[in-house]
Amino acid sequence: MNNITFNLVLNNKLCQRDPLQTELGRKIIQNSVQLIDRYGIDQFTFKKLATEIGSTEASVYRYFENKHRLFIYLLNWYWEWVRFRIHLQTMNIVDPVERMKKALRIIVDSSKRNLETPYIDEDVLHNIVVREGIKAYHSKTVDEENEEGYFLAYKSLCEMIANFILELNPDFAYPRSFASMLIETANNNIYFAQHLPRLTDLEAQGDALNDAVVKMLECFVFNIINNPPDANADYRNTKNVNLQEN
Repeated sequence: MNNITFNLVLNNKLCQRDPLQTELGRKIIQNSVQLIDRYGIDQFTFKKLATEIGSTEASVYRYFENKHRLFIYLLNWYWEWVRFRIHLQTMNIVDPVERMKKALRIIVDSSKRNLETPYIDEDVLHNIVVREGIKAYHSKTVDEENEEGYFLAYKSLCEMIANFILELNPDFAYPRSFASMLIETANNNIYFAQHLPRLTDLEAQGDALNDAVVKMLECFVFNIINNPPDANADYRNTKNVNLQEN
């Protein structure tokens, strides 16, 4: 992977000026990843970024209207990177089971450095996505931003996984729902294992944690897809004793 050039195309509405076309823009991207990882998106500011790159806040604003747009830009970069890796590493796999397994592995550990894009540390960006990625679209402005196409990269990634699901079972009723669930489940369980261990059954760390998450996702995928629930079933009358007791 280190010898592969990744040509990224993102929604130009996310930035005022393409940061990848200038040295200053690439410094903004590179250092914003490091600072968001260090401080968290809530405490990250353009003032801190300007100080880090030895420039001015005004120069940062020439590229991004605000830090929220910059944050979504970085996440779009990550989602496109994951989709690119899945495409590259599954294009010659004929067996849909093996193709799905490869995709799940990439979803979990898409943190491999690509030396052709030195301005992005994928490992650090992966940490940000796991810890704070959900903040990009769990926001008050999500509907307006969706209209502007801010989340097309994420949708494309989920569509790719949904198509893999349909290759395994063309009659599966919830391919898109399951695809997005798998991605969120992977990130949530990595985060829980690292910070809220009582919310997951996974106890490993590092590469062993990634292996455990992949194993869990495979369990979900191949059990649910091979034994899908009846999409026409009426669950309204199903009684949950535990809920009634609580």
